[in-house]
Amino acid sequence: MTDTRQDAHRPDLKELEELVAESDTGSRHPSGITGRLLVATAICWSLFQLWYASPLPFMFGILVLNDTEARAIHLGFAVFLGFACYPAFRRSPRDRIPLADWAMALVGAFAATYLYTHYRALAERPGQPTDMDLVTAGIGLLLLLETARRTLGPPMVIVATVFIAFTFAGPWMPDAIQHKGASLTKFLQHQWLTTEGVFGVALGVSTGFVFLFVLFGSLLEKAGAGNYIMQMSFALLGHLRGGPAKVAVVSSGLTGLISGSSVSNVVSTGIFTIPMMKRVGLSGVKAGAIETASSVNGQIMPPVMGAAAFLMVEYVGIPYSQIVKHAFLPAIISYIALFYMVHLEAMKAGLEPLKRSMMRPLKERLIRQGLGWSGSIIVICLLYYAILALKAALGDAAPWIIGALALAGYVALIGFAARFPDLKLDDPNDPVIHLYEAWDVARTGFHFLLPIGVLLWCLMVEQMSPGLSAFWATATIIALLVTQQPLFALFRRQGNLGDAVMIGLRDLFDGLNLGARNMIGIAAATATAGIIVGTVTLTGMGLMMTDFVEFISGGNIMLMLILTAFICLILGMGIPTTANYILVATLMAPVIVELGAQAGIPIPLIAVHLFVFYFGIMADVTPPVGLASFAAAAISGENPIRTGLQGTVYSLRTAVLPFLFIFNPQILLIGLEGWADTLLVVAACTVAMLVFSAGTLGWFLTRNRLWESAALLLACFTLFRPGFWLDMIADPYRHEPAAKIFEIAETHPAHARFHFVISGTTIEGDDIRKTVSIPLGDQTTGRARLADSGASFVELGGDVQVGNVRFGSYAKRVGLEPGFKVEEVLVDAKRPSKYWFFLPALALIGLVALLQRRRRTATA
Repeated sequence: MTDTRQDAHRPDLKELEELVAESDTGSRHPSGITGRLLVATAICWSLFQLWYASPLPFMFGILVLNDTEARAIHLGFAVFLGFACYPAFRRSPRDRIPLADWAMALVGAFAATYLYTHYRALAERPGQPTDMDLVTAGIGLLLLLETARRTLGPPMVIVATVFIAFTFAGPWMPDAIQHKGASLTKFLQHQWLTTEGVFGVALGVSTGFVFLFVLFGSLLEKAGAGNYIMQMSFALLGHLRGGPAKVAVVSSGLTGLISGSSVSNVVSTGIFTIPMMKRVGLSGVKAGAIETASSVNGQIMPPVMGAAAFLMVEYVGIPYSQIVKHAFLPAIISYIALFYMVHLEAMKAGLEPLKRSMMRPLKERLIRQGLGWSGSIIVICLLYYAILALKAALGDAAPWIIGALALAGYVALIGFAARFPDLKLDDPNDPVIHLYEAWDVARTGFHFLLPIGVLLWCLMVEQMSPGLSAFWATATIIALLVTQQPLFALFRRQGNLGDAVMIGLRDLFDGLNLGARNMIGIAAATATAGIIVGTVTLTGMGLMMTDFVEFISGGNIMLMLILTAFICLILGMGIPTTANYILVATLMAPVIVELGAQAGIPIPLIAVHLFVFYFGIMADVTPPVGLASFAAAAISGENPIRTGLQGTVYSLRTAVLPFLFIFNPQILLIGLEGWADTLLVVAACTVAMLVFSAGTLGWFLTRNRLWESAALLLACFTLFRPGFWLDMIADPYRHEPAAKIFEIAETHPAHARFHFVISGTTIEGDDIRKTVSIPLGDQTTGRARLADSGASFVELGGDVQVGNVRFGSYAKRVGLEPGFKVEEVLVDAKRPSKYWFFLPALALIGLVALLQRRRRTATA
């Protein structure tokens, strides 16, 4: 019998499904032949993306598409489904598609695929558009904006419209942002008939990478991996103090590995965790806020990172594996801090843990946990080295042999899991919750690790492209989805293999359909963001922004960062994270790099782009618009604004990290020397984030006094940025003459950051002097190492100048231009280690802990 007090606040599942549909998949679900047509179209889109990402077109020589053609088809599907699946207004019908929507869907799809259907004709007359070209471009832009309005809401359209207006209003703008403007013909051609606007880099990333990762997550969820993650989280953490809240943190982080949507993450995990958090004693506001903060942070968790990681590959110009490496530590310590915050909230509220299903002695529990973790590590290591050994021994036959062994292992894992009953999550509103043993849960889903392992192996070990890695991972999960039910039926001797096969096929088609519908909004967002990027390239707005932001901030790097963070939060209230990242990265990232260089702070590009991205996702939490907060409030039955404000408090740890990226890139694992250095930095950053959590929540061992919170925050700052204090007493760099640049580059560690000062005159006639930082290659000579960044250096009359700079290279992105003079080289100075400052910081933490422990003992 359920508790009526809980029953009064049970979430309406239908309302939650509608909220997710309006946010992610479209709330129109017609029946009959129309519904089947939409499902068929969505499945065709998924199959097209699988074909495009696979090696099959090149193997068979059929439907080999270039990037522009694929982008056009991708957008054509998105526009058609956008009009078909998303109603125009709240009062528009959900069970049928009006004739006007059919017309706009077909015309929009034609305009979007125009670059594919007329590709040869457009290539034969570049820069000479016909009336048909221009009319199609104009109609296409209008229908794209309407698609964006339906799928993303008005704010994204308003922002794009402002940029379109800026294109034509250039001559009448203030001097700081004035430009000569553009004709309608030039605007339409630039935005629709080239790859500078709508069909640019952002849509290319959506086409090549993002779709398959979204599809992979949808199929993995359909296979039952989401339920498996929740069960494992409850089994491992449910018995701890504040267990359900800790389950929310861990399960949302793991779900973030395969999901890029904050709202669907909140609903899929929060439907279980929020009622249980309320049951153990947390208020509804705090329960919703914890789930919101956990789910939103899923977007910073590699390898998917809500599609931004794939955009960073294009914008930063470094391999995907490096993006994942740099983003890993901040994501982990952010989740550890949130886990600790939940623990502090449980301590403050005096929460009791859920009871285990079986009470074991402490010694036995420790032995079981030790065997579990050590066994997992040993198995992973054995698999890793076994695969490498097979590749070395078998040569070209290795993929076939390894594939056969993987297939046999998969069948064996299914056979092992089939020996045990399927486990389901209990109703979170029931008065008694059954906590399974971790091993009892783990043994039922080892096969779910296979597609995730394939994805990580292809990305991190084989160094395949994200698109090809996602293809092989998706192919693996498709095979799993189709075969797991028949295999379970076979091993359990249940008969009805035909029914089991049909269940698998139905799940596959549902996953293909859901993956495509999840992509409609993302494709519309990236295409609409292309209008903004096209405006920047057409008007030269990027150069104007540097002067404008420098004027507003007075050249102060901290003020400029705060301004950028504020812009990200404001834009993020109305547009999705991916579009927000594209917009701010296009406008502000080059400005931060340039002004930082002029201020003598060599900022790595990845630090700037992660700064922009982190503040973009914060908008999903912050009121008044944070959609994730609204979803959590719908489950908890609380006020969404209060939930969002409390979630913002929990997300402060995420907000402080981006500033640290800029001033201490070691947090991104940049500039570390050896394992000892890495472990020291990782440990210090983890402790610092825990101390920050205690300082901001006002509770460490007991309630903080004001000076204790201040002391904890001071210790946190010192652990995060020990170089701040050392720089006050010793110059971090030794200044060497430019003539030594090749000699120093040759002896500098490979792949390390190399700093030097350049000066020159920009194309606008401004004299500048700035400090830049580039990564060195691993070549034998200093000249070749420098050239790996994309720039050559030449000696002329005793001076060293920048020679050729490769377009799109890292050197180009940090502002190197041909003819700039190298003034001096900055070499790390020999000075005491900055890590000595860790000692007073730890002593300060220890002092606060000692005083609070005495106070707590006296109170008890």
